[in-house]
Amino acid sequence: MVSIEINGQKSDLKENASLKDAIELSKAFYIPGTTIGILKTGTQKEQATSEYKIITSRGEFRIELSGDPGLWNKFSHDFPGTNAHWETTNSIAFGPVGTDIIPQRMEQKYNKYDVFLGTGGYDAKNSYLMLAKNKHISDYGSPKDAVIAKVISGKNVISGLKQGDTILKIEPVIKWETLLDKVSTSDLNLKLEDGMKIFTYFKVDLSNESPEGAEHFLALIRKKVFAVDTFSNSFISDDALKGEGCRYEHWDARSEGAVAVRTDGLGNGRVYIYKEDRTSSAVHSVVGHVSQGIELIKIADAGSKLGVISNPGRVMVLGQGFKEAEKLLSEHGLKLEKQGYTGDDAIIVEQDPDTTIEIIGAGGVTALGVKSDKIINVRFYDDKAPITLDFFRHSLRLKDRPLGPLPVVFTYENTYLFRSEKEAEAYKEINPENVPKTRVAAGEIGVTNQAAKRYGMIGVKLTDDEKYGPTGEKFECTNIIGKVIEPERLKGFKAGDIIYIREVS
Repeated sequence: MVSIEINGQKSDLKENASLKDAIELSKAFYIPGTTIGILKTGTQKEQATSEYKIITSRGEFRIELSGDPGLWNKFSHDFPGTNAHWETTNSIAFGPVGTDIIPQRMEQKYNKYDVFLGTGGYDAKNSYLMLAKNKHISDYGSPKDAVIAKVISGKNVISGLKQGDTILKIEPVIKWETLLDKVSTSDLNLKLEDGMKIFTYFKVDLSNESPEGAEHFLALIRKKVFAVDTFSNSFISDDALKGEGCRYEHWDARSEGAVAVRTDGLGNGRVYIYKEDRTSSAVHSVVGHVSQGIELIKIADAGSKLGVISNPGRVMVLGQGFKEAEKLLSEHGLKLEKQGYTGDDAIIVEQDPDTTIEIIGAGGVTALGVKSDKIINVRFYDDKAPITLDFFRHSLRLKDRPLGPLPVVFTYENTYLFRSEKEAEAYKEINPENVPKTRVAAGEIGVTNQAAKRYGMIGVKLTDDEKYGPTGEKFECTNIIGKVIEPERLKGFKAGDIIYIREVS
């Protein structure tokens, strides 16, 4: 027999068993073609840590010790199993337990997310592990220099803690100096060895404090894959949404396992996952934290594609019918309010709130429907016009959404001209690319390139043309990016109307 672990679960298999056998037997989450990380027995070298994870009935958060760790080391093992005995707008207290701390009758200053010990009635037999929810001054019967640690991740859990919640477990965060004998592979025929630790995916808990950044991350991993486009000793990054704007929301330490979005400067929109601790940054908004599978992050090589699960999963109803949306939302305990056209053939084109975090917080979503004949399905020519398509998808937000609005600005004869709502001409140059030679076929989409004054204009013709492109420009001024599947749907649209572009394969 061969004993292995797969995503933390122990399993015994027959001799000569393969990775495929292990995945099938354990029913592990695995995306075909993604990279699997493997640690061989005895390859981890642990180092001392000042970080601990505290697992509660409300979720997990992490703290970093500050100052003398003596009090923490002496009493932290007493708090698992205790409940939140009381709470205020400024703090919450877990306990009581008996200690030998010396309470002080004095007010002390506390910053948001400070961790400290306090007492009830200035009696050490009624000691509490306390968390500051806000910056304040108070007397909690604490020892002198009361603050023993700081919350560094999972701050959304702190804001949600209520009286009666329980500390389930307190564990040190073990960090590795090196991973000496590791394997990064997508070969499912690889033979297993005794003691292997196998990781097929990683999990990210998203922050309630970063609704837009969390949605940016959810859009990036919509296929449950994180691509390692940039690789270094301290981080990996996926660059698929580089250039897509994301607002700065959450100042937090970029600790090991932190997930952050760059919000300004070179690499704007790039998503980072940290393998080592880094200080907070004014251009890196922290959107979540790896709660499982950090080993895979550390093992992965450049060019890897990694399986990933998010908590929560994305709540997105754009492009769906109302029945489909209701089913999805009900599975999450969420409500749907319908607006606009609500017939059986309706397609949802807008949702409010816009982000998963806000929808969950609101308990539901308001969705706007339109008739399905306003949805224009398009097959893009990625192999022929990748740069122009990058501009097009950016301007319609097709990089992070299943469909995008495109206003009609002018129509004549069999020609329809559009201009995106999002000003995107400054985003990327539209140089000549895939310009027609002898003919433009009916239904093909063209974008005016920088050889003409009206660059960025988008057009479609319903008839073949051997002289002018879909935007009415000469061939050399026109980049052909794709083809409308059902061009006859455009008939009847006029200036001021909005169509919705949906990409199909």
